[in-house]
Amino acid sequence: MTMRAYLTIFSAITAITLGAVATLNYVVDPYLMHQWDTPQVQRLRPAREKLSPWGKTYALARYRPSVLYAGNSRTELGLPVQPALFGGKPVFNGALSGASVGDAVALVRHAAMAGGGQRLDTVVWGIDAPSFSLDGGNTDFERDLVATDSFYFWRRGLIDLKRALTIDMTMDSLRLLRGTFGQRCLSSLARYGQRDERCVLDHVDGWGGTSGAIVPRLREFIRAVGPTAEAMREFDVAVSGLCNAGTRVRLYINPTHAMSSDALYWSGKWPSMERWQRRLAELTHLRRTLGCDIRLFDFSGFNSITTEAIPQVSGDAVMRYYWEPSHYRVNVGRMILARLFGKQSYVSEDFGVELTPSSLPAHQSAQRALRDRYHQLHPVETSLVVDVATASGATSTAQPFSQVRSN
Repeated sequence: MTMRAYLTIFSAITAITLGAVATLNYVVDPYLMHQWDTPQVQRLRPAREKLSPWGKTYALARYRPSVLYAGNSRTELGLPVQPALFGGKPVFNGALSGASVGDAVALVRHAAMAGGGQRLDTVVWGIDAPSFSLDGGNTDFERDLVATDSFYFWRRGLIDLKRALTIDMTMDSLRLLRGTFGQRCLSSLARYGQRDERCVLDHVDGWGGTSGAIVPRLREFIRAVGPTAEAMREFDVAVSGLCNAGTRVRLYINPTHAMSSDALYWSGKWPSMERWQRRLAELTHLRRTLGCDIRLFDFSGFNSITTEAIPQVSGDAVMRYYWEPSHYRVNVGRMILARLFGKQSYVSEDFGVELTPSSLPAHQSAQRALRDRYHQLHPVETSLVVDVATASGATSTAQPFSQVRSN
């Protein structure tokens, strides 16, 4: 056989093999990268949702919701999709696990652009101080997935085909066909972007239950690098863009458990958190004076919801309001939405305080007093937090927000 014939045969076999692999993975689509309102979306899947940003960016472009939730896993797990609250308008939970502020900003911009000129009616954006940075984030969220023009689906098809040539996707496609891929819970796409509680339970069980997840989750919370000035600038630009487009914006500080808030105190990050809240209140006030329908609420800190007893104290295996100190349950998410959109009777009186430049000093003073009282009434929780903070050796690395100015 001549070298030319050999190369021709080799090239043909390679092309056929790659074509077969790409076709297999594209059709089977184990990660739901290009599915929306299809039978695949409704099938049970593994608890760990691979390439979630791929599925969510595609679904957003197809679904074109009027109401978008943005944020990290706290919003993704806890904020339920409730179209009735928004007059029946389509709602999608676009929050991403592990998302940085940069990830959330990119997702919001994608939803606005992929809507084909259709304005986002409302954006509900969950934030918290430790994750308020541009570092880290969801490693699966490639910026090529973000819509930038009207040719998004053509470009997206090529990106999906490229991803379909990977070994890990091929192995998962074969596992799916053999029935060994895992059938634990529904994809978030089946619940309009919100994570299935069965998936959450699988993760919690992996820690050894709620009690076993307390210390690891506190450790993660302390080690996060936010808030940073760079993230605030990026966030300010994104919020300004939404306001200029006429979108209603509701910002809320996530109600992590009181132990998580206390961890900020014992790790030396409390002053940075207060400066961050002050900057958010100033940002929101400025946009309101310019005509934007925007409000900011704080559900974090110390209140009747966040101070729920942990299993080490109550003796119960699970908590009513929390999966563990970092993530709240759907019943809390419903309270958040009720407070944000005026259904006050549904919410505990001390849960959710609107932050403005005028209300912030009294709110922060009250939180300091409640924090000190928490130390007295919850010695077990306080001791756990102190131990974690001491072992982590965490110190605040955030830049002062006094250096940041509004655009």
